Amino acid sequence: MDFSLTDDQKALVQAAADFAKAELAEHAAEWDATSHFPVDVIRRAGEAGFLGIYTPEEQGGLGLSRLDASLIFEQLAQGCISTTAYLTIHNMVTWMIATWGDEALRERHVADMIAGQQLGSYCLTEPGSGSDAASLRTKAVREGDEYVISGSKMFISGAGETQVLVVMARTGEAGSGAGGVSAIVVPADADGVSYGKNEEKMGWKSQPTRLISFDGVRVPVTNRLGQEGEGFRFAMKGLDGGRLNIASCSLGAAQHALTLARDYMAERKQFGQSLSSFQGLQFKLADMAAELTAARLMVRHAAWRLDQGDPEATAYCAMAKRHATDMGFNVCNEALQLHGGYGYIKEYPLERLVRDTRVHQILEGTNEIMRLIVARRLLADGVIEALQ
Repeated sequence: MDFSLTDDQKALVQAAADFAKAELAEHAAEWDATSHFPVDVIRRAGEAGFLGIYTPEEQGGLGLSRLDASLIFEQLAQGCISTTAYLTIHNMVTWMIATWGDEALRERHVADMIAGQQLGSYCLTEPGSGSDAASLRTKAVREGDEYVISGSKMFISGAGETQVLVVMARTGEAGSGAGGVSAIVVPADADGVSYGKNEEKMGWKSQPTRLISFDGVRVPVTNRLGQEGEGFRFAMKGLDGGRLNIASCSLGAAQHALTLARDYMAERKQFGQSLSSFQGLQFKLADMAAELTAARLMVRHAAWRLDQGDPEATAYCAMAKRHATDMGFNVCNEALQLHGGYGYIKEYPLERLVRDTRVHQILEGTNEIMRLIVARRLLADGVIEALQ
């Protein structure tokens, strides 16, 4: 396939880079230090079209491809990784409601979500089910025309500051596995919804992360996305794209770190010469660039596969997510090392880049789970040939 960008894609990249520079980069350190969730800037991202990137055009979104989305998120992440990561989650929630919600549900939420007037959270992980998401225990029991939801969700991005929750809940019997899970839209301020403390995290501090409890929360059955039992399938479809989104954030972080390291090496002098004159450090920089380039190609290839509806797209997305997020953390860490002691202090952005990229190896499925997904496909008959 041709990896060269079209003129339209180049325009998207430039628009995202301009927004990152004007709205994100100058404030990222402050948002990190104060744990500030920049709702005003997120709304301006909506004005720029970045809150409905792959939401269908007929629903008011841009209707762009997952490859286009990857290009945009890579640029935005160079301004602020944490805030961009939340934008990826909001985009996924908006897309899910626009794709599988009924007309009334779409009219109630989608336009306002694209504009940033309503913000969304995705509720899958639970205190007792992370990697084994199909074992979730939050229940939605049908009573007439309503679901009564009870349970809790853990590590929910934006929780307490968002207005719309897409909740994965068990509508089937206990032990029904993935086939007993449904996706339900819950107003964030519904009676019975409560929030835990904002978790004190290592990184991603510009977005709140809280536990959400559901105590007999009643919502109309019409708030369900699709049919009963389809929720886990929707979740997995969302995660294919979500893995590419977070991989793209890692690409942006690594690119930023590489640029900072190159510039610092040119400026910093030791033993009477610039760091850039030492061959050992030149090799380190070259290796960082090679790893970044390889990961970028993997992510774009996986995005193309997903856009094409390739039957093995899930495996490609898992491989790309694993490689790009490992690479992103390693490149940021190497860039910090090249800065020496200065990299370890908050006056320089490297320590924040390292903290913010570390969680990418955990969320949207840990990188161990990514390996499991790929290994299972490789062990299936004929799949190795299909992945060539």
